[in-house]
Amino acid sequence: MGLLSTVGSLLGGDAIKDVGNIIDNLHTSDEEKAILRNELFAMQSSLQIRVLEYEKNLLSKQSQIITAEAQGNSWLQRSWRPITMLVFLLLVVLDSFGWLSNPLAPEAWTLLQIGLGGYVVGRSAEKLAIPVSKALTKD
Repeated sequence: MGLLSTVGSLLGGDAIKDVGNIIDNLHTSDEEKAILRNELFAMQSSLQIRVLEYEKNLLSKQSQIITAEAQGNSWLQRSWRPITMLVFLLLVVLDSFGWLSNPLAPEAWTLLQIGLGGYVVGRSAEKLAIPVSKALTKD
């Protein structure tokens, strides 16, 4: 679970609603309640912006790593991720047909999911990082 989804669930979840309910139950004027709600919304928005900036920086750094590997001098540096995924694909096919003497352990499937997810997300981030950063700095 990423930071964005964790903070997002906090911001959209019970914590913000509880604070909103406290504001609604205050014995004060409607104008003061509206000011407090606006301040709460401003804090929530500020936190969401910071989390999005963090996620953007994280994706940018991951993209830089994958780009550096793809442009590396050695063949192994450029190819280790695709080779790893092809080996896992071969293991999955062999396991599916029952041709492995020992079936893949659940941890191997988890590792495959993480590796494939990281590879796909990393490649997607690599392709999207430049257009997204241009769009965000276009202001």
